[in-house]
Amino acid sequence: PTPTPSPTPSLTPSPTKIDVPSTGTGTFVTAHASGAKVGHGSHLLRYVVEVETGLDISPTQAANEIADILAAPRGWTHNGVSSFQLVGAGEPYDLTVKIATPGTADALCWEGIHQDTEGEYNCEIHNGVVVNLKRWVEGSPTFEGPIHDYRALIINHEMGHFLGHPHMTCAGPGQLAPVMMQQIKGLHGCIANAWPYDKSGHFVSGPHVT
Repeated sequence: PTPTPSPTPSLTPSPTKIDVPSTGTGTFVTAHASGAKVGHGSHLLRYVVEVETGLDISPTQAANEIADILAAPRGWTHNGVSSFQLVGAGEPYDLTVKIATPGTADALCWEGIHQDTEGEYNCEIHNGVVVNLKRWVEGSPTFEGPIHDYRALIINHEMGHFLGHPHMTCAGPGQLAPVMMQQIKGLHGCIANAWPYDKSGHFVSGPHVT
């Protein structure tokens, strides 16, 4: 008789859905990740990435994704002034990028700059950037496209504040939204955009928000 082939054991796929609890431990783990300096500017910002403990996010993976964003050709290094370097735990750094649950993000943003982020938003504080886990995982209803692109908007927007850029608004219907625009609150006729510079290398600007 023809032997019956043994069934191939099926592999259990790793979970793709990341849980977003409303609040967390309030403690953080620093990514053991580092990278080369990106950009040629003399204004170097060394940063560490921290993720709130107990989340379904790898600190190292998040750190590498953020490093890719800051190294992109249309990112802030294009200004010729700024450069960035991801450093690991225990190394000297200039700012921290924290990924936190909505409740913890609210607490950090209120403590840092007295900004009510309503469980929804990210913020820039005096010593770094706070990324709301909800935005990191779910993106924004105003932004179509891959989640990595929206994460680029988060990092570029908040890092732009750290570099001294104020909020901007839409320059006109059909134009790219400035990365310094609060795009989650509405595009006002602009096209969603995750990068400080357009494909031609021009800075995407708009009227300052007073």
